[in-house]
Amino acid sequence: MLVESDNHVKDSLDLLSKSWSIDPEVYDLHLGKRNDVADTVIEVNGVVFHIPTLADDNLYVLWKCIWPDCHNCCERQGRLPLTKDDIKIIAKKMGYVSESEFIKTETRFSSWEKQEPLDKVITTLTMLSLKRNSNEREEQDGTPLKCRFLDDRGYCGIHPDKPGVCWLYPFASWIESDKQKAVIHATFQLTGDCPGFYASKTLDPIKPVLNEYSEKIYDYNMAVSRTTRENYSSINIIDLQRI
Repeated sequence: MLVESDNHVKDSLDLLSKSWSIDPEVYDLHLGKRNDVADTVIEVNGVVFHIPTLADDNLYVLWKCIWPDCHNCCERQGRLPLTKDDIKIIAKKMGYVSESEFIKTETRFSSWEKQEPLDKVITTLTMLSLKRNSNEREEQDGTPLKCRFLDDRGYCGIHPDKPGVCWLYPFASWIESDKQKAVIHATFQLTGDCPGFYASKTLDPIKPVLNEYSEKIYDYNMAVSRTTRENYSSINIIDLQRI
């Protein structure tokens, strides 16, 4: 599971708590205060999901989107990385005849590091990102901003042609090689910005969610791979064991 810095997550949770009730187990998990977290693995349609399990309480931490009551992910968007497919679709949606003009006017480069817990490999990913507002600055990359396409009712102005990454939240996903076969994994992003997490004694409530999201996650990872192969993005991998 991906956990951001404790201070950032706590601030986000405290802000969230003003409008939503958060299970205490979920709150503590976000802040890394649970030392009984196990990994329950569920494979759905070729995607391996990792579900946080609180062993001491025999609880699973699950999620369900509660839109339109909440659209906090769009209110506090960190970045909007674009695949090659996104660029083509959104450029047309926004009325651009030239993709190059769209890239020049509406995007900027974003870079961020990904490191799984206990992993000795740091992956730096650089992709074109859709500007969350027309004058987005470099130093705002990764910081929460309200997306310019969000209206007062919680609707997206470019839906259903929004970036592929928007369809995935709050899941994070990645590809691993297993015997030269690509295996897609997914887990929750615990940023403190989503009120949809809850504790449950059973996995049954989330099975329809995983079934729905498996196709989106699989397709998005394939799109990212194509984007990288065609030099629309770059990946730099550092093995800390070799330094």
